[in-house]
This record gives sequence, structure tokens and C-alpha cells, in this order.
Amino acid sequence: MEYMTVQEAAEKWQVSLRLVQRLCVTGRVEGARKFGGAWAIPANTDKPEDLRRTKKDTPVQPESALNGTAGLTLLPLMNTPFQPGQCRAAVEALEGPLRDIAWAEYHYFTGHPEEAAKAAGRYLTSSDPGLKLSACLLYAYANLSVHQIQHARFALDEVKSFLAAGAETEPCLRAAGGFVAAASAVLLHLPLPKTLPSIQEFLPLLPTGLRAFALYVKAHYLYLQKDYAQSLGIVETALAMDAEQYPVPAIYLHLMAVMDYMSLKKPEQAQRHLLAAWTMAQPDDLIEGFGEHHGLLGAMLETVIKPNWPEDFKRIIDITYRFSWGWRRIHNPDTGHEVADNLTTTEFAVAMLYAREWTSEEIAAHMGVSVSTIKRHQARIKRKLQVRSRQELEKHMLV
Repeated sequence: MEYMTVQEAAEKWQVSLRLVQRLCVTGRVEGARKFGGAWAIPANTDKPEDLRRTKKDTPVQPESALNGTAGLTLLPLMNTPFQPGQCRAAVEALEGPLRDIAWAEYHYFTGHPEEAAKAAGRYLTSSDPGLKLSACLLYAYANLSVHQIQHARFALDEVKSFLAAGAETEPCLRAAGGFVAAASAVLLHLPLPKTLPSIQEFLPLLPTGLRAFALYVKAHYLYLQKDYAQSLGIVETALAMDAEQYPVPAIYLHLMAVMDYMSLKKPEQAQRHLLAAWTMAQPDDLIEGFGEHHGLLGAMLETVIKPNWPEDFKRIIDITYRFSWGWRRIHNPDTGHEVADNLTTTEFAVAMLYAREWTSEEIAAHMGVSVSTIKRHQARIKRKLQVRSRQELEKHMLV
């Protein structure tokens, strides 16, 4: 059989390249097959008759949460392709419990943890595994920011219990539990559960949107191992394939690239990814990820977002303070690693770069301030943390 590329199909049907890709992803093109990262379409395929569901102003429905598994839908908003600016429309297009969970996701990713916790909390005891796991993950992270640590721990324990009980369950349920458990542990910088299936086991069972976020989790794990090059390779590969169609995971992947490039002392490449994430996030106000990752972004928010979007920067920093307070109440006692909680966000950003062996001159050039300003920051940091050397400082940072 002869095939045509997505580009050739777009020209033949006189539609956009992005529309053809979305038609393929959502199963609207009969006979379309994926080879590596590219779609191949039978050469004699006619243009689908009804394109209304995939026009720019109409969101696409999410894929089934796990490939080949009907009725188990996990994190539907994360798994729905939509154009920037159409996030709320994507949520409204869903029905019943899926829309409820998607609203919880929307509230969370727009920096409204109280609303997210309330919306997700109603499904913590759901008999549907996908709904329950989605609710647990959202409820746990939302409660970090509202300082309800026991509520967060309850939800995290529910995920662990699901995973521990899933050794003999069908593969799709183990995949769901593995995905949520990995995200829960890695993003809190905690050890992975002993019962966690390998990513090679559960990744193929995830649909495109969740697979993209799972790759972000894997890249984040490698980042914590200081394997920045491999982490970056995973991110760049995911973004080169289908991840860009799914704004929520794509934002997190771009932020992961910022973290990697800053650790490799490549601020220009880091800035490119930060702006890509911001371009995708700003139309829908999906700013939570920027606040969550502040300390890992190497002062990039101070350098790029603060001077150009000062009001948004203030909101991001508010998210940072709220989220990091709760994050430390889980991470610090569970790991014995006392990440600093008495620095300002600017001091923390400077300390992170200094701990990663940036010189005072390099930090000053990156942040657009004088070397003497950076040295004053460093003096305050050492005084607050009662450290004298770069090596002692590392014990209090996310390195």
C-alpha cells in the first residue's frame, strides 16, 4: 500500500498540518499508521467529511485513558489536545465525572488549589480506578499549597495502596497506578516505591497525552540523578513527536528542558524553552508549573518573566511560596534532606546557580545585575543557612 505524509495530506485536503495531525491522533483518518514519530496515511484516503470537532475553536475529546481499555479515563484534561486559549472549552466539552475531574485539573494548573482540592475530593472514594487515581494525585498536590499536609499524605498513601494491591491486576490498572505513583514520588523528590512497575512496562499502555507527561516524569527523575544530557534527550524527543498537541504536558516538558539547559550552563537554549512554555501557558493562565519549578529554573523567571510580565510574575511567586511550603513538609521529613525554607525566591535562585558551580560573574550576567549585588545575595544566603562553602550550601538546595 502506498502512503502519503501528513504534509502531503494537508496539501491534498487543503487544511492545516496541525489539523491533519490531530485527525490522526483522534482516529479520524481511516488506515493512518504511526511509524516512529510520523504518521503515514493511505494515499487514496479522502478528506474526512466532518471536521467540526477538530477546528481551532472546538476542543478534541481525550483519548481513552489507557490504550485498548474502555471506561478508565485518567486525568482527562492532561490527555486532551486543544489550542492555547481553548482550555475551558476543552473542559466544557467533556461530560459527567470526566468534566468534574478536568475542572479539578484546570483549577490546579491555573493556580487555584482550594478549588482543585474541593473538586477532586469528591472522587477520592470513587469505584472507578481512573477517577480515583486522578483525584488522589490532584488532591495531594493541591493540599500542599493550602497547607493541609495530612490531607495530602492521605491521598499519597491511597496511591501507594493502589499500587501495592495491583501486583495481580490487569496490566492497564498497573499502568495507571504506576504512572500516578511515579509522578507522586518523583515530583516530590522522594524514593520510588519498591512495587513500582518499570516505565517500559506502563509507558506503552498510556495514550499520547499521558505518555508525554510520563516522559516528563522520567526526564525529571534523570535530572535528579544529574544525568542532564539524557534527561534533555527524552524531553526533546517527546516535544518533536506529539507532545506539543497536549498543552499541559508540553508546558512541563519545556520547563524540564529549562532545568536541564541551566544545569548545563546554556541559558540561551533555556530561555527559548521557557518562552515556548510561556506562550503555551499564558492564554489559559496555566501558570502552576512555573511556580512549582521556580527553584529549579535557575533564575530564568527573574530574568525573563519578571521584566516583561511583572503582574504574572508576582502571581507565580505567590504560587512558589505556597507550594514550596507544603512540598518541604513532605519532602524534608521523608528524605532527611533539609531543603532551605528561609530564603527569598531571589536568594534561592542565586543559591541554586551558585551550588551548580556558576561563578558570581556568570550569575550576575545571567540575571542582569552587578557582581556586587550577587555577592551581597551570597553573603545573606550563607548567613541565613549558616554555611561557609559551596559544598555546605548544596546540602540545603535541590541538588
